Amino acid sequence: MGLDTGKIPQLMEFSRLLLEKNKVMNLTAITEPENVATLHLLDCAYLLTLADYAGKAVIDVGTGAGFPGMPMGILRRDFPLTLLDSLGKRIDFLRESVAMLGLENISCIHARAEDFAAGHRESYDVAVSRAVAALPMLCELALPLVKSGGLFLAMKSVDSDDEIAAARGAIGQLGGKVERIHDYTVPCTEVKHRVVMIRKVSPTPAQFPRPFARIKKSPLK
Repeated sequence: MGLDTGKIPQLMEFSRLLLEKNKVMNLTAITEPENVATLHLLDCAYLLTLADYAGKAVIDVGTGAGFPGMPMGILRRDFPLTLLDSLGKRIDFLRESVAMLGLENISCIHARAEDFAAGHRESYDVAVSRAVAALPMLCELALPLVKSGGLFLAMKSVDSDDEIAAARGAIGQLGGKVERIHDYTVPCTEVKHRVVMIRKVSPTPAQFPRPFARIKKSPLK
């Protein structure tokens, strides 16, 4: 699948940069290097096993400290990856890290997803997200960016059955359909996580995404 294990030293260097910056900025609650390697890096890298990314335009919506996008973009250089976040300080950190690691395949964008969608509707083959938000909100922010036929991969906990069930109506309104729910064990741990794989089956109606205040106040049902 184009996975380059020779890039593992760069993963470790990103981990070092993350923990160094975390001393002065709240980027991660996980601060033990071994746990960063498993619960951040390996967890996010697992997404690379779930879809064909070669040559595909990929966006990480609400990337935060760079997850899941940075591990994906370090290990695979055969697709363009956009890291999108609304907090400028996070994007500044990611831009610095991308430059230091020489990652020409990764772009870092400071913007709110609902604003970014205005100029980038249906522009991406795959969207990914590990943002901590309810699935209807995540889907309203991510699915407008995905081309018809494309995928949205939402990283969730394994106890998200009720959340997924409650989100199916919203997903349908946005042009998506839950294609698969994939549970897995994070490599080198006993931690179980989940990826909700949502296929974009039709264009998202033009009224979505709504302004963020409305998304938050009145989630789709």
